[in-house]
Amino acid sequence: MAAVERILFVDTETTGLDPKTGHRLVEIAAVESVDRKLTGRNFNYFLNPERDIDAAASAVHGLTIEDLLDKPKFKDIADEFIEFVRGATVVIHNAAFDIGFIEAELRRAKRGTVAALNLTVIDSLMLARERFPGKRNSLDALCDRLGVDNSARNVHGALLDSRLLADVYFALTRGQGELGMDEPVSPQSAQQLDAALSASNAELFALAMPPSAQQAHAGWLAENPSSASRWQ
Repeated sequence: MAAVERILFVDTETTGLDPKTGHRLVEIAAVESVDRKLTGRNFNYFLNPERDIDAAASAVHGLTIEDLLDKPKFKDIADEFIEFVRGATVVIHNAAFDIGFIEAELRRAKRGTVAALNLTVIDSLMLARERFPGKRNSLDALCDRLGVDNSARNVHGALLDSRLLADVYFALTRGQGELGMDEPVSPQSAQQLDAALSASNAELFALAMPPSAQQAHAGWLAENPSSASRWQ
């Protein structure tokens, strides 16, 4: 019997751009698929960030601190999150951004590190950049290009965006050989993940990529040194 392929599609919304300056999560979502079909089993929480939200961030996701004062803090849902994602393959659009925030929240809650979760991280942004070089590869742009209905996306939301990301990823990987993905994607060690987080969040882009995607990523970083923003 063939092994079951479980993939989680993960997205976050935040108070700002950089967890290293104290910015926090305001929403986190993980949508489960098994053998390329959504199961309906999801993880999703709005979170009290315990700090103000930058105006630019509120403009993106529509949330204010007043909306979140009665929501749980990350430390309250951390164990449930860990149980849901541990050992999974996770697909994230611009993975370094979300992983950086999740890492900061886990450490703040004294729940270990992302590396300890034993995740295989796949960055759909890098897959898209390899397939569509020189084009916009935001989630909205990919939905339009690949025929994914995103008409409900008036503002960014982690749960909706995770569901859209699943459809985009399935479309991107329908013929993996065409995407330069002949090499299998294999789990990275905890030491590799810790090293990448310590050196630079941006290095996570290539953690679970095949060599061809890693080369595309390296070229893109050279052309875009100020690639911190993921609000596209």
